[in-house]
Order: sequence, then structure tokens, then C-alpha cells
Amino acid sequence: MDIKNLNQIEKATKFGQRDAAKLGLAILFVFCAAALASLYSTTLSGNVGILVIATMIGGYMAINIGANDVANNVGPAVGSKALTMGGAILIAAICEASGAIIAGGDVVDTIRSGIISKSILQDRETFILLMLSALIAGALWLHLATAIGAPVSTTHSIVGGILGAGIVAGGAGIVNWVEVARIVASWVISPLFGGVIAAIFLMLIKRAITYQIDKIAAAKRVVPWLLFVMSGSFALYLITKGLKRLVPLSLPLALLISLAIAVIVFFLSRPFILKVAGSMQNTKEEINRFFTIPLIFAAALLSFAHGANDVANAVGPLAAINEALIGFSHGDKAGVPLWIMAIGGAGISLGLALYGPKLIKTVGSEITDLDQIRAFCIAMSAALTVLIASQLGLPVSSTHIAVGAVFGVGFLREHLKKRYYEMEQQIIEAHQDEDGAKVQEFLRRFKKASTPKKELMLKSLKRKVALESADPEAPRFNKKEKKQLKKVYKQELVKRSALNKIVATWIITVPAAALLSAGIFAFLKSLSIDL
Repeated sequence: MDIKNLNQIEKATKFGQRDAAKLGLAILFVFCAAALASLYSTTLSGNVGILVIATMIGGYMAINIGANDVANNVGPAVGSKALTMGGAILIAAICEASGAIIAGGDVVDTIRSGIISKSILQDRETFILLMLSALIAGALWLHLATAIGAPVSTTHSIVGGILGAGIVAGGAGIVNWVEVARIVASWVISPLFGGVIAAIFLMLIKRAITYQIDKIAAAKRVVPWLLFVMSGSFALYLITKGLKRLVPLSLPLALLISLAIAVIVFFLSRPFILKVAGSMQNTKEEINRFFTIPLIFAAALLSFAHGANDVANAVGPLAAINEALIGFSHGDKAGVPLWIMAIGGAGISLGLALYGPKLIKTVGSEITDLDQIRAFCIAMSAALTVLIASQLGLPVSSTHIAVGAVFGVGFLREHLKKRYYEMEQQIIEAHQDEDGAKVQEFLRRFKKASTPKKELMLKSLKRKVALESADPEAPRFNKKEKKQLKKVYKQELVKRSALNKIVATWIITVPAAALLSAGIFAFLKSLSIDL
């Protein structure tokens, strides 16, 4: 056996050891959660074993949420190199756990948007088995989605679980199909809103800064205002989404506080931007530096708000089971003890640290190439879309918004590249009977020109072509030559394989989780467990 084969075997062994260590830590966490549940089970009037099992599954669900869903908050920052993978995981883990424990709330709605009738939940046994089935199904589906590298909605996973078990328990008639239709609508609304808002911000920054001849001067004027909008938006997002249960505020007061924060950030950042700009070169790459620090704050704030909200997907059903075992209360609202919230927060952070890098890479670099400006637009979209949709009463998914924003940025880049190619072809065709050096010189000046100057140059060319078109002997590209040129230049800046895989998993998340949960519920029901 040669040295090369030995090295390959050694690498494979190390990879297996790393996987085994990750699995061991995950299993250890699940058993620690079970031990914690047994310590707090002294007041139960029902089966203690059920709470211990439910807690183990809840811990497993939390790990899967961390492995899959958190990537949307930090993936763009990592993909743009504003954060290293290690730094992103550390920031997100701390903020996710803090959001879950500090602002996770005293109450979690376990019915999940009223998708099934509460009448089916009056029986304690049915209620517990339904929540347990939904939790298992949601965790298994998230595990599978993470394994294939597809970012999916954890909320939709648990909704699908409740839906499937509910239909088996009480028939299709107990389902609120109007609410299910709203969830289906979010598959379109969320990525569409996210993509459009991110594309608008990117186009705005391009026109206001990167398309300008003096990019540094433009950045001095525009970047403070971008930070003003960002800080105000994120403050409002954090107040209304991350801290709403901890410090409930009216919308006018929340808006006033957010505006005050935005003004403070504007006046604090402006001198810093002016100072830094003095030592920068007049290039797009240098302009990206202005957005590094804002992206770090965005990743932290989005993670905090996510921990405060989406921890409910892991601990909501668990808290409901705990409430039912203590003394059944019709399953409408379940109080969440601190020990359950701690399991949710710790599990999300652990899942992110152990298995998060795969999905972080998918969101950050495997859909389209990101730089700090593009990542900033995605972060802005993540906050603004949720705020706008909340005020309009539209159902949205934070996962779909963030990934939709990545696609929106990528497709805008494709569109702009295609337009630029078409403009270049106009220039080449208009100069095709001239010396090649003149064509290249015109293209060089065209590339460096500002957007208004480009438009004037193209108008001048169109007039020239119109005058020459009367000459039948003037050389022209034929259709075949034009098609060949277009094919050579065409670029797909969004990876279609990633697009197809992600959209497919979004569509089947609710049905897949529902089918899994239906089968699990039927199996558990057949066991005749004494509750």
C-alpha cells in the first residue's frame, strides 16, 4: 500500500472521528435534557416518562433548528467575508441562546396559528400524542433537509406536523383550510418580497455609489443615510419581534424609539466614515469595507430575534405537553418554564456549532457570490420584509425571506450583466467597420463612465447606426453571429441546481412533515400508552 492510499485512509478516519464526536455531543445534550426534565417532573399528575421522552425530542428539534434555520441570519455575512465561519458561529450561538432565554416569552401558542380546531384537543391523550408526533416529524424533516443542504422553514415543519397528526386524530374537517392557504401563500409572498426589497437596495447602492465616477465622495454622502435606515429598521424589528414579550410597546412608541436610535447612529457614524474614506482607493472593493461592521451587527440582531421567536418551534409543543401533564388546560396557550426555554436556547446554539456550517455555506456562497454590499442588502431585506408584512397582515417565513433575498440579489446581477452585454454588442456593432483599437478604447471609456454618461454614449451610437443603416453595403452581424456572441457571454450568476433543490424542499415541507406526523401519531395511538 503506497503513501497516497495511507493518507486517504487517514483523512477518512479523521472525518469519521469528527462526525462521531459531533454525534456524541448531540446525544449527550439530549440525555442531559432528559435528566433536567426528570428533576422538574415532581409536580406531574401524569406519566413522567412521557415528559422525559418529549424533552429529549424537543432537544433534538432545537439542535436541528440551529443546524438549519440559523444559517439564514449569518450565511450572507460569512459568504461576503465580513465574518469568518468561527466568528459567525460564536456570535450567532450567543445571540440565539440569549434571545431564547431572555426574550423567548412566558407564553407560546401551541396550536400554531389555529390550523386545526381546538375541539380535537380537549382529550388529554389525543393532545399529548398529537404534540409529540408533530415534534418528532418536524425534527426528522429538518434533519433530512439539513443533510441535503436545503434551508427550510422550521415553522412550516412544525405546522405540517400538527396538521398531519390532527387529520388522523379528527379527520380533514377539523382543519382550518383558510389558514393552511395562508401558509401556502407565504411560499410565494416571502421569497418574492425578500428578493424584490434586496434587489431595490442593491440597485440603489449601485446607482448612488458604485456606478459613480467618484465612488468615495458618493459613499461619504450616502452610507450614513443607509446606516440611518438600517439602524432604525433593525431597532424596530428587534423591539416588535425580539423583545415584544419582554418589553411590550405600542407601535407609535416603538417607532419613536427606533427613530431616535437611527438619528444617534447617523451622527456617530458620519465622522467615522469621513475619516476612513480619506485612506481608501476609489474602487468598489474598497467601498465594501463600509458595510463590514453593519453586517456583524445585523447578524447578531437577526440571531437574537430569531432565538426569541423560533425557539417556540422546539419548546412550544414540549411546553404544551408539560402543561397537559401538570393539569390539562385545553391546549390553547402553554406557559413555558425557564428550564424548557434553556433547553431550547442551548440546543439551537449547539446545533449551529456542530452542524450549522453546511447550511451557512449553502446560503452564503452556493447560491450566488456575495460581497459586503450584497450581504447588506439581504440583511436589510430580512428586517424590512418582516416589518412590512406584519403591518399588511401577510404570512411570511424568515427562512424564505432571507433565501429569497439571496436569489433576488443574484438575479438582479444576472439582469445587469445581460444588459451590459447588450450595450457592449451595440457598441461593437456600431464600430464594426472601424479599427479594433478604436472599439476597445470606446469600450474602456464606456465602462468607466457614469450611468447618465453611458446613456448619452448609447444614444449617440444609435443615431450613428440609424444614419449608416441607409447604406446597404455597410457590414453587419448576421443572426447566427449574434447568437454565438450572446451564448459566449451569457452568465448564470444564480446556481440553478441550488434554486431547484431549495424551491422543491419549500413546497414539500408542510406535506412531508404532515405525512410523517400522521404515521407517527397512528403508531403511537396503536401502542395504547397510559397517559
